[in-house]
Amino acid sequence: MKLITDFHLHSKYSRACSKDLTLPNIAKACERKGIQLVGTSDFTHPAWRKHIGDVLDDAGDGTFRCADGSSPTTFILATELSSIYKRHGKTRRVHNLVLLPDLASVDRLIASLESRGANLKSDGRPILGIDSEELYKLVVDASPDGLLIPAHAWTPWFSVFGSQSGFDSLEECFGEMVKHVCAIETGLSSDPAMNRRLSALDDVLLVSNSDAHSLDKLGREANVFEMERPSYHELRRIFVERDTTKFLETIEFFPEEGKYHADGHRACQYWCMPAETKRRNGVCPKCGKPLTVGVLSRVDDLADRPSDGQGATSRASIPFRSIVPLAELIGSVLDVGASSKRVAKLIDAFTAASKTEFGVLLDEPESELARLAPPEIVSAIFAMRRGEVDVRPGYDGEYGVVKMKGVSRHEQGRIV
Repeated sequence: MKLITDFHLHSKYSRACSKDLTLPNIAKACERKGIQLVGTSDFTHPAWRKHIGDVLDDAGDGTFRCADGSSPTTFILATELSSIYKRHGKTRRVHNLVLLPDLASVDRLIASLESRGANLKSDGRPILGIDSEELYKLVVDASPDGLLIPAHAWTPWFSVFGSQSGFDSLEECFGEMVKHVCAIETGLSSDPAMNRRLSALDDVLLVSNSDAHSLDKLGREANVFEMERPSYHELRRIFVERDTTKFLETIEFFPEEGKYHADGHRACQYWCMPAETKRRNGVCPKCGKPLTVGVLSRVDDLADRPSDGQGATSRASIPFRSIVPLAELIGSVLDVGASSKRVAKLIDAFTAASKTEFGVLLDEPESELARLAPPEIVSAIFAMRRGEVDVRPGYDGEYGVVKMKGVSRHEQGRIV
């Protein structure tokens, strides 16, 4: 069976996250989106760890489901951890996604972190003074089947390759544990084509997740696997063996929409592409302060292949498709906010007809969509499938602005 998965999200206990992020609500939102396998998020937080134990039942093979039978959505145990530490004479800020096969392993990892002074009550995504190499060792000590995946690997401030506090290679970050790094998360501001410009990543799978801070952001990026049934251990096997026959594709943001794609200075509403940044010596022309160097520049700095993708022969490559999330797409066409009642009404029409958001965006035929939505919405969906979008790139924490070519009645839409 084909499973759409999203492993990186947050709970109501993470800073700046919606209070609606409970496990039953996440399960129901996944049904609407078309996500079958989702991460629990935030399992090191004591109140959320209790919520997991209270709400979920073991469904076998490293997976869990709502104990009351209210949803078919399957969970695996996953969390994001923030490490801030000194390495090679510099302060590093790296976020990592951790997946574990059972609650006993989760509790062992919690005990290890607490023994090292971690304040796990402070946030669903706690800040640890533990470097990434040591953290991976703790994950493997908690369970030899544990996985650690560098999160949003190119984000300037908090990632393995980040321009402000990261590294120039996985080896620098993970040391002797680099042999266990089988995947990285590309993040919203890059896509697989950009990452494949680095031959150093040829043996690394590229995963995509939402990093959702609210229910509506679930699945804005996702992964698609082929499995007989949801299984943590099969997922781990696919990662470790780089089984691209079972890892079918990723579902991506158009990377320009991500809020760190281009370089810029948000306070001055100024953005530019990498060549212009170099020409200006990395300085904002409006105020003279340093520009935040975005993902596109950072990829350019580390890449050893051209931007046209020539020469990439990775054995770990899989296909990908790019989307504009359904609420944002409809809102851009109608020139209303993504959370408006008009947008919700149209999405409810799809849901009432047993259509998932991913089905609508990626797979439903035109004749079926035309039965449920106005022509301009159908045209926008098919323009998106063809990649016919115009985007003003995001920069310095500001999301990009997107419109579908030739179908929007209005000047532009905004990803918020």
